[in-house]
Amino acid sequence: MIENSTRFSFGGDEHLLCECSEEMSLQSFFKSLSATTRIKQLGIPGVVEVCGGNAAYLVRFNPDEIHPNDLLERIKEIDEEAAKAEPVVETRITEIPVYYQDPWTAETMKQFRDRHQTPESTDLEYAAEINGFHSVGEFIKAHHESPWFVSQVGFVCGVPWLYQMVDRERQIQVPKYVRPRTDTPRHTIGHGGCFAAIYAVRGAGGYQMFGITPMPIFEPNEPTTYFEGSMVFSKPGDIVKFRPIERAEYDEIVKLSEEGKYNPPIKEVIFDLREFNKNTDEYNKGLVEKLYDI
Repeated sequence: MIENSTRFSFGGDEHLLCECSEEMSLQSFFKSLSATTRIKQLGIPGVVEVCGGNAAYLVRFNPDEIHPNDLLERIKEIDEEAAKAEPVVETRITEIPVYYQDPWTAETMKQFRDRHQTPESTDLEYAAEINGFHSVGEFIKAHHESPWFVSQVGFVCGVPWLYQMVDRERQIQVPKYVRPRTDTPRHTIGHGGCFAAIYAVRGAGGYQMFGITPMPIFEPNEPTTYFEGSMVFSKPGDIVKFRPIERAEYDEIVKLSEEGKYNPPIKEVIFDLREFNKNTDEYNKGLVEKLYDI
């Protein structure tokens, strides 16, 4: 059972913000996921859209169909149920290949070093140093060795926000650039605060750049087979395992993706937060073994 301390507030005439916790955690994420899943299942008349986040969720509604106070009471009931629900979710784990220290983010870094905390170093060197790693190689290993939870999708269409599945004292944390860039390559693996994010499209950004993936995650025109009919690949609750690759494999995956032939490893799993909390490393090891049939 998760302690219930959700704070509710209206945003304008059509939105109800539900803040599960003041801090980011897997516990608060599970409560948000449970509540938003239940709201969608119930199909409450007047509810237009539900958007979940790591420690909060937003309900958009039509006040002509449901009175705000009636909605608030209904959502409070659902939120109470979510706090008591077992922290178990049926989800999937997928691999996302990453070309760390790639030439494209490296070139972008050079253009915007005056906006960085340490212009004389790379983003990876800076991240490794402030997180206490002796080398970039050690940092990259820590980045890809443990799985990540997709806690929310959006801001820019298709962007997954990922929360590292390790004890809090081991979580990678890096501040954003001092001033944001006006350019970031498509599919950049970025990091800001305690969150990783994958840039679904090319554009502005301020997250530290660690590498790039050849794997499409947002295809508005012709979604590939593993998108399951959606233009967006990632879903809240997904578990992601990054895998380091080199240039040759990067080019091969790009080619396969363009031909519609690339299919990353994806496995259905049941995630239990209680078991995860008992032994994080062993539980993560089991998830990875399921992904690769080890």
